[in-house]
Amino acid sequence: MRLTDYLDKGASLGVAAPCLTMNEQTLTYGEVQRLSWQIGRSLNRSGVRPGAKVAILSANDALAFSCVFGIARAGAVWCPINPRNEAAENRDLLDLFDCSCLIFQDAFAPLVAAIMADLPKLTALICLDGPGVPGAVPFGEWTAEPGIELWEAEPVDDIALLVGTGGTTGRPKGVVLTGHNIETMSALTLMSYPFESRPRYLALAPLTHAAGVLCFPVLVLGGEIVVMPAPDLGEFLSLVQRHRITHTFLPPTLIYLLLDHPELERAELDSLQCLWYGAAPMSVTRLEQALDRFGPVMAQLFGQSEAPMMISTLAPAQHFHADGAVATERLSSVGQPTPLTQVAIMNDEGALLPWGERGEIVVRGPLVMAGYYKNPAATAEASRHGWHHTGDIGYLDDDNYLHIVDRAKDMIITGGFNVYSAEVEQAVLAHPAVQDCGVIGLPDAKWGESVTAVLQLRPGHTVTADELRAFVKERLGSVKTPKRVEIWPDLPRSKIGKVLKTDIKTQLMG
Repeated sequence: MRLTDYLDKGASLGVAAPCLTMNEQTLTYGEVQRLSWQIGRSLNRSGVRPGAKVAILSANDALAFSCVFGIARAGAVWCPINPRNEAAENRDLLDLFDCSCLIFQDAFAPLVAAIMADLPKLTALICLDGPGVPGAVPFGEWTAEPGIELWEAEPVDDIALLVGTGGTTGRPKGVVLTGHNIETMSALTLMSYPFESRPRYLALAPLTHAAGVLCFPVLVLGGEIVVMPAPDLGEFLSLVQRHRITHTFLPPTLIYLLLDHPELERAELDSLQCLWYGAAPMSVTRLEQALDRFGPVMAQLFGQSEAPMMISTLAPAQHFHADGAVATERLSSVGQPTPLTQVAIMNDEGALLPWGERGEIVVRGPLVMAGYYKNPAATAEASRHGWHHTGDIGYLDDDNYLHIVDRAKDMIITGGFNVYSAEVEQAVLAHPAVQDCGVIGLPDAKWGESVTAVLQLRPGHTVTADELRAFVKERLGSVKTPKRVEIWPDLPRSKIGKVLKTDIKTQLMG
């Protein structure tokens, strides 16, 4: 399927149905279709040919997301660019992706002005809501030429989008995702989670990441997507009630904040069918609180840019046993491998390991990317032994639930013992005073590496380093107990809310 097929399928169920809503203004399926035809024709007139790369630089915005379908109409490739990136990172991505056209919001005109001189391949600039920068064409003027009938170019290949890996270990790589990848992801979403009637999906998290690709399975059911232009948990609760939201996605950090939000107790959330969580490990203690407050709607997903969203899933019902008791032994897992994805555990020599043994999580199947854009060496490295290597260390238990114990690069070796930072983080997060944390290994003359924990506390709570160490030691023993504990007002995070352990290490090592 092409990205336009999701929109067109939803439109076939009723062109007058609400498709995209933002700030209480709604675009119907018919209106988004017409916009996509206009945008596709305008891209073609601007010299964008099938196979060309078109970037969107915008906060969450209904018009910007409509442009995704216009890009697909033109047979071009969507390149989502995160506005929270630094200018240099976005310049690197636009250059790496060979983008010839950039569609952007006026709020990011200074960023565009700072990088455009270094991007000679960028020949077309379209500003969605203002004058933008010199040489940019306002969106209304760009799409003003008459002719909004159905229009679609023939694509040259199956590439649907290019996604940047983030560049936390150097220059970012471009993940090539095909229409077949997105179709597989969407099918697995519809197979794995409850959907009743037309869903209403609330997009608070960035549409450039998980929140965006989750829109596609919603569209094929003729669902409504309610777009939040800026994250605000009070407004989030209000929108869930006002629009009777059925599905939404939040990273764990925002779920923690939501659980502590003063308006939560008064909020009516009975319309929710799925509150997806993922993108980072979640505290089991806080997940149990979420199940108690939100009910049987928590829905975990595990994936990565190279195999989007649906490597494994933990559906709402799987959080509980048949008798209704919480399945606590499953809450630390990322669910079971999805039907169309093979998941295995591999050692360093390429041998597959039996259930219960720890090694690198590897996957294969139609969910896995086509490769890294213009980077055959990185593609070969990631796909050695015929499997895609996730970089995560984990194991499969006897019930085929997948458990992630660490990122391979985050494992700590202290006194000759392997300590998985994710396991220590779960113990730290179980303390009632801790909001979030990052556990790293720092060089140590005696131990090789010393386990170090940096905490962010919940508002109004306190804990001392000695109290925290005693709490963890009781649960994990002395080897895994942090030898150093620091409390910071906030933790460094990526654009999607992950705690950046590399930044923590850099700050602590000076």
